[in-house]
Amino acid sequence: MALKDSFERSGNILFKYRGQIPVLLFLLAIPLLFGSNRIFYFQIFMGQWKVLRIVTIVLAIAITLCGLLLRAYTVSTTPKGTSGRNTSGQVAKTLNTKGIYSIVRHPLYLANYLIWAGVLVFTMNIYVFLIVSLAYWIYYERIMFAEEAYLRQQFGEEFEEWAARVPAFIPKFSLFQKGEMQFSVKTFLRREYATIYSTVFSYVIADYLLFILIVVVNTPFQIPFAKWIRPSLYILLAFTIITLIVKLIKHKTDWLKADNKRD
Repeated sequence: MALKDSFERSGNILFKYRGQIPVLLFLLAIPLLFGSNRIFYFQIFMGQWKVLRIVTIVLAIAITLCGLLLRAYTVSTTPKGTSGRNTSGQVAKTLNTKGIYSIVRHPLYLANYLIWAGVLVFTMNIYVFLIVSLAYWIYYERIMFAEEAYLRQQFGEEFEEWAARVPAFIPKFSLFQKGEMQFSVKTFLRREYATIYSTVFSYVIADYLLFILIVVVNTPFQIPFAKWIRPSLYILLAFTIITLIVKLIKHKTDWLKADNKRD
């Protein structure tokens, strides 16, 4: 099998599981986290690197928010039936080249990386960040290759012109062309509430992993039960309630009814 065909075939397989693979990579990175410098983490917990920890948390959340905002804008302004809105397989009735797709060809994959990059920064582990980022690039590259092979077959010269002008992963903001669809808060809530919740959940998992690494491993028999109730747990509880409310509104009312132009 030619390398081009191998890339396309593996990309189509990875495409079907692109929602689960980041979680798998995160789980595989856990052993790397526990193989880290525990003295450094313990010093952070004891307050010796408090400012560094605060800066890292702020930076991590800022990176993740950029990813969430990019996802929100993309899913809320992309018309139905265009490239980029396919889920289980390659589907595109028209080639979307306006809006966010006028400055970057794969905005959702860039957004997903930013979301997870924030979680990786939160761990303060450079090895976890680099290794997981490399793994992300390897599998995203194949997915993008497979998608573009499909679009090239479907749209020919129109795709070639767009691909030659618009970068694949790093946005070029000077190319922006306003799209037909306006941002919709309802579309954002209907389509992205699960993404937001899973992001918060990932941060809480990372927070507890660090807690175990820093505290439990070093002082396993001196941890009162109250210490296990982390502030992040309250944040997760709040988002759980909000998510359940949004889900209830979505399924029991017409307020978040699907838009035929977008869904």
